[in-house]
Amino acid sequence: MKRLMRFGLVGFLGFLVDFGTLALLLHQTSLGPLAARVIAIALALLVTWQCNRLFTFGASSRTVLAEGVRYGSVGLVSSCINYAVYSALILTLPAVNPLIALIFASAAALAFSFLGYSRFVFRN
Repeated sequence: MKRLMRFGLVGFLGFLVDFGTLALLLHQTSLGPLAARVIAIALALLVTWQCNRLFTFGASSRTVLAEGVRYGSVGLVSSCINYAVYSALILTLPAVNPLIALIFASAAALAFSFLGYSRFVFRN
């Protein structure tokens, strides 16, 4: 339960990075919501890897490179789920605010992320 709570805190931090980066890119650049989201997801993934490694699960017994590849693999699949939901909302409901779509997309990827990270990446 403690690990799940820490994962939730790190996930919330990642969500804030994702949300803040997306908002900044949408308001300060000419990027559209789909391109801006790719950058936001990538940055959030890097932040959550480091935080999960240090705070939630602890470093695995693997090398940083091996752990990073595993984390990236789970993160890529989770990001694809996240991005698919986000894109579907943006493309099918043009009136939806991209930041609202991000909230729903992030929730859709949450369970997969926890199971993948806890069972595949940080399991010693």
